[in-house]
Amino acid sequence: MTVTIYDVAREANVSMATVSRVVNGNPNVKPTTRKKVLTTIEKLGYRPNAVARGLASKKTTTVGAIIPDISSIFFAELARGIEDIATMYKYNVILSNSDQNKDKELQLINTMLEKQVDGILFMGGNITEEHIQQFESASVPVVLAATYDESGKIPSVNIDYEVAAYEATKYLMDNGHSHPAFISGGEEEEINKLKYQGYLRALEEGNVQLNENLVVMPGDYSYDFGREAVQQLLAKSDKPSAVFVASDEMALGAIHGAQDKGYRVPEDLEVVGFDNTRLATMVRPTLSTVVQPMYDIGAVAMRLLTKYMNKEEVEEKKVVLPHRIEERNSTK
Repeated sequence: MTVTIYDVAREANVSMATVSRVVNGNPNVKPTTRKKVLTTIEKLGYRPNAVARGLASKKTTTVGAIIPDISSIFFAELARGIEDIATMYKYNVILSNSDQNKDKELQLINTMLEKQVDGILFMGGNITEEHIQQFESASVPVVLAATYDESGKIPSVNIDYEVAAYEATKYLMDNGHSHPAFISGGEEEEINKLKYQGYLRALEEGNVQLNENLVVMPGDYSYDFGREAVQQLLAKSDKPSAVFVASDEMALGAIHGAQDKGYRVPEDLEVVGFDNTRLATMVRPTLSTVVQPMYDIGAVAMRLLTKYMNKEEVEEKKVVLPHRIEERNSTK
C-alpha cells in the first residue's frame, strides 16, 4: 500500500501540518521534531505526492521542453543546457519531440499545458501566428531557444544569424573566393531566411552579382542532402571553389560528397559550416564553422524561464549570445 502523509503523522505522533512543513523545508520546526519526522519518513519509505503538492501550491516544479529532434547533436546539446540549469533550480523537465511538424508542435503545447507545467521552452523552425496566439493565451510563461520569432513578442535566446552568415560568407570571400556557394535548410524558416540575407549582404558588399546556380535550397539539414547538394554544385560549368553550408551535418555531407567526386578539401573546395557541433572535429579535414553556443542557448533559455516563472525582474526578453568563426582544416 502507498504510504501517505497521514501514516507518517500518526507514526511520528505529530500533525500532518508538521510533516508537510518538514517535507517542504519550512524552518519553523523544532530540530528534535524534524529529526523524528525524517526518521519516520525513512522508516516507512514515504514519497511526497508531486501532483498533490502541485495542486496545493499551484506549482508542479516541472517545465515542458518541445524539441524538433532529440537525436540531433544540435538539439541534444541544447537539451543538456536546459537540463543542467533546470536541475540547479530544482525543476524537472518533460521532453517531447515535435519532428518540426506544425500540427504536432501545436498539439504538444496543449499537452504540456494539460500536464500543468510551470513553463514551456520551445524550439522549432517557423513561428506562425497560430504559435504566437497559443503562446500568448497560455497560462504559463514561454521562452524560445534557438528559434526566431519575427514579431518579437515571445522571449527568446539566439545568436545573430544574419551577421553570423554574413561573416562566414565574407570570410570565404576574403580567402579569395569571389562567389562562394550556399547550401541551406528550409526556405520558409525564419533562421534560414536570416542566414540567406547575411549571405546576400556579403555578396552585395563585395559588388558580386548573385549567381542563383550557386545556391541550393531548401534542404532538410541532413548529411545526405549536403552530399547531394555539393555534387550538384560541382557538376555545373561555373562550379564554386568554396561553399558556406547552413549546418554542420550538411557540411560533413558536402565534404564527403566532394571527396567522392575526387575533389580535395580545402585545396579544390573550401567548406564552412554552421553550429560547431561535435561533428565538426570528427570529420577529416576538420570543419571550419560558425560557433553557435548550443549548450549556452539552452542554459540561458532555462534561466530566463525560471525568472518568468518566479516573477523575477527580466531586463532583456530577447537575449542575443555571441558567436564566432572557428577556423579548422576545411579552409586554408
